[in-house]
Amino acid sequence: MKVVLIGAGNLATNLGKALFRAGHEIVQVYSRTEESARTLADELKCVYTTDIKAVVRSADVFIIAVKDSVLPSVASSLQTGREGQLFVHTAGSMSMEILPFERCGVLYPMQTFSKNKEVDFSVIPCFIEAKEKGDLQLLKTLALTISDTVYELDSENRKYLHLAAVFCSNFANHCFSLGARLLQEHGNIPFSVMLPLIDETAAKLYLMSPHEAQTGPAVRWDTNVMDKHLQLLAETPDLQKIYQQFSKSIHDDQL
Repeated sequence: MKVVLIGAGNLATNLGKALFRAGHEIVQVYSRTEESARTLADELKCVYTTDIKAVVRSADVFIIAVKDSVLPSVASSLQTGREGQLFVHTAGSMSMEILPFERCGVLYPMQTFSKNKEVDFSVIPCFIEAKEKGDLQLLKTLALTISDTVYELDSENRKYLHLAAVFCSNFANHCFSLGARLLQEHGNIPFSVMLPLIDETAAKLYLMSPHEAQTGPAVRWDTNVMDKHLQLLAETPDLQKIYQQFSKSIHDDQL
């Protein structure tokens, strides 16, 4: 298929490379930042533009992969004279209806992306939605060329999917950051010592549910250990509060 990428950030970069490797023709890349647009366009063997009005008119699908905060304005800037063209966005938390086009949809790859780390797109679940049945099939066909797992999911339920992803990824990574802070401040211990523990914690989830995999003093409600931990956190009340709230949530979840 012929694809135009609106955006050149983390998601757009990884998605564009995956589509390119799958044999699709990336017709053009748009970004407000020339360096980002040029860099991605060079990798995808296509032209680029920093002028939203210069986005080409001919492609099978136009993929808007930009920050949620600018998605409405970018879509609005593309609206004039686009009758009959299919526009989709890639945002997990945004409704399909944010797109002011007759033909519109969503292609949401649920993963955390960074420009400098390529991912294996085949294992990333993709969630699709479209106004028209024919466009839904087109998106499914497109998504299946880069991912082994494609689900149809409407905007309302995708909001909860994105919320769950924040808990499972962003919040979990923040816990890693807090742990790294404690290690650095008390013995300057390298965070790498935690990686086998993190790997095993994640590996267990392939065999059992998170509920079944949960361990630690909060599960047992071992107040002897928990009180000692809270004493260690006496000088960092922000961490102490997080520890208390997480412990109570873990314990309540086991009841």
